[in-house]
Amino acid sequence: IEIKILADPKLMDFINKKNIRYPVDLYTDLEFDPAGASESIEPGSYLIPVEKIRIPLDPAIKILSIKPSYLSVQLEKKIRRTVKVSVPYTGKPAKGYIALEAATQPATVELIGAAPLISSIKELKTKPIDLTNANEDFKKKIPLDLDDPSIVSSSDPIIIVTVPIQQQLVSKTIENIPIQVWNCTSEVNIEPSQITVQIKGPFEMISNKEITGQIYSFIDLTGLLPGVYARHAYINIPVDLIMTDAAPQVFTIKIE
Repeated sequence: IEIKILADPKLMDFINKKNIRYPVDLYTDLEFDPAGASESIEPGSYLIPVEKIRIPLDPAIKILSIKPSYLSVQLEKKIRRTVKVSVPYTGKPAKGYIALEAATQPATVELIGAAPLISSIKELKTKPIDLTNANEDFKKKIPLDLDDPSIVSSSDPIIIVTVPIQQQLVSKTIENIPIQVWNCTSEVNIEPSQITVQIKGPFEMISNKEITGQIYSFIDLTGLLPGVYARHAYINIPVDLIMTDAAPQVFTIKIE
């Protein structure tokens, strides 16, 4: 609203620093039945007259003109709708960890507001949760992101969020593992004499040389007489690690 006023210069300076709001009274301006409830006002477009008496100014200030003289107000039907709660993340977990989708309590909330606005909302987000350097599951209370004052939640605006943090599964190739000979006292020649394996497991285990150092390979020659044989090698892998590949598959063994 633009108004033209006549006032003392000091009052003018004061007004320039003040945020003035014009109060629209829907009950008075649009209620056709003075004894009725506000629900009797139908959705639609309305013109509401701007009245000088409602403009909150010092009585010493004279209002010369008002533009516009009417305000256009669009009223929408108020509806309720249940929507899913989602949790946005910021930051990154500790190296080798990932965050899975958060679980919320409650999982859904009921929103109340204007039909066009509420109908367009597919899910409601909470304020973002910072994952920086997280390396284990955690819970946190976080508010809903209800920045639009025209949207109201009938539920508690504070959501309990559980964030699952897991170690990433990573792969690593271990090369040149020597083939050990078990249960043979004779001279033995193995070709090739080494094996390469590919393993997969949690980041911290794969990165731990003490754990990967426990990987070894052997061929058991129990009961074999001198001669030439083709055999597979056994490979010992620590618990929680998975071997996904090994090469070569077959070894030539010559027992003297």
